[in-house]
Amino acid sequence: MTPTPAQVPAAPEPMHGCVRCGTQIPITESMCERCNPLGLKAPAASQAHGFAIAFVALAVVILAVVARFAINDVGPFAGTVTSVVAAPTGLKITISVTNQGHASGRTTCSVADPSLPGLGPETAFVESPVVQPGQTITFDATVVSLGTTPKPLAVDCST
Repeated sequence: MTPTPAQVPAAPEPMHGCVRCGTQIPITESMCERCNPLGLKAPAASQAHGFAIAFVALAVVILAVVARFAINDVGPFAGTVTSVVAAPTGLKITISVTNQGHASGRTTCSVADPSLPGLGPETAFVESPVVQPGQTITFDATVVSLGTTPKPLAVDCST
């Protein structure tokens, strides 16, 4: 015997928790009667996402301003290679760096073979120690990407 439509139990309506208190309510609602007694509509998803995007944009602007002041007056840096000698794992390079700015800081120097064009995979990047404003420091670094045969090298420590 086939049940008649009146005998078939209705499928339960999908439920979820109220966004404020967690009471189970129909999925078409966002808050229960106790949390929203006036039956006001919930904010649209586009409003919530728009607020989040605006907040992220504001945070990026604030971080950019903070970063600008954090590096203000650091550099430019001038660097020279003062010696190149063979090392067991590559080349030991002595680099002299001058901070021409008004604040202390460190820089990343790129060391390359000037006979090769551009920045290639053999270009080495070396971070300098902190250099005080108007001061020059000399430090050693060992690089493996430029081989083990001493040769003239170029360094660029500009910011």
